[in-house]
Amino acid sequence: MTPTIMVIINTITKPFKKRSEGGSPGSNGVSVMASPFQDDDLAADDRLVIVIGEDAPPRLDKALAAAVPEEAALSRSRLMKMICEGDVLSGGVAVTDPKTKVKEGDSFTLLLAPPVDVATLPEDIPLTVVWEDGDLIVIDKPAGMVVHPAPGTPSGTLVNALLAHCGDTLSGIGGERRPGIVHRIDKDTTGLLVVAKSDRAHHGLAAQFEAHTVNRHYLALVHGVPSAYDPRLRGLRGVSFEAGNILKIATHLARHKTDRQRQAVVWDQGRHAVTRARVVEDFAGAASLVECWLETGRTHQIRVHMAYAGHGLIGDQTYGGKRKLPPKLFGEATAELGNSFPRQALHAASLGFEHPVTGEQLEFQSPLPADFTGLITALRG
Repeated sequence: MTPTIMVIINTITKPFKKRSEGGSPGSNGVSVMASPFQDDDLAADDRLVIVIGEDAPPRLDKALAAAVPEEAALSRSRLMKMICEGDVLSGGVAVTDPKTKVKEGDSFTLLLAPPVDVATLPEDIPLTVVWEDGDLIVIDKPAGMVVHPAPGTPSGTLVNALLAHCGDTLSGIGGERRPGIVHRIDKDTTGLLVVAKSDRAHHGLAAQFEAHTVNRHYLALVHGVPSAYDPRLRGLRGVSFEAGNILKIATHLARHKTDRQRQAVVWDQGRHAVTRARVVEDFAGAASLVECWLETGRTHQIRVHMAYAGHGLIGDQTYGGKRKLPPKLFGEATAELGNSFPRQALHAASLGFEHPVTGEQLEFQSPLPADFTGLITALRG
């Protein structure tokens, strides 16, 4: 009988005593610092002060959602609940209306509940296993599955499923019996993901990702057709073309100034990010199937870079913009199918790396999922 496996995680991260986002308080819509609020029954680590900076959203709920640092692990729904329950103070008085107007310089104290330990339990969730041995496992992830538990998604994740699938074959990561996540793909992105089952595999895989030697290729359906003959692309900072009409996008990526859930192209801060792409199939000049591969692996990298180049992914509600497939070109049914596609059309199609224990070179391929192939068939007419 497989023993019960529990991994303990904190649902609330204690705030820093001092933190600054992007320099001065007005530079990024927020300054976070130790609170002057005094309460004998409230420890300093259980409060967080947000000072509203310039260009912040005018409503309290939206301003806090955009400003709270990621490390605080406070979701939008959690912040809304805190407001309604009187856990957001202004001048020591609870502010319970999420629509309260805010302006630059306003200060709000967030009262944080003590950290709660949540057990990440095994869950019998079906998995498509592409490869598995004693040190690692390669999964073909479906759309809709989050990789790792978080305050908003404590269950139903890939980690929950792996705890059940692997059972006592997990030899331990950092002294704990848990799967070692070395990279992630977005909830609604499908495709290949490698996970470590042992400490030695975890360290070896992490080193390969750090050195950018892991081979990762994606397939995406995008609006328009990237072309070296497009003068707009030729004049776009960070964009160039290599032999074979290969599009190269090299920028820095950082969190968006006002929407902390998004990434944005920047130049003087953030992390270096390089994406390459080539057109696999052209659909009447209005859409294309592109192959993308990563030199770096930043959050939302392909989605942000393709949107920056003016070729946002079909179905991407965060970065895709307002561009639509034209009914006159594809017909009403096909245009509606593409314009209502329920997720970003992105698939992690191939994954290659050196086995961190045996040294064997491994290469894996994943077929496109049914919704993706269905849209391609429709676009072909």
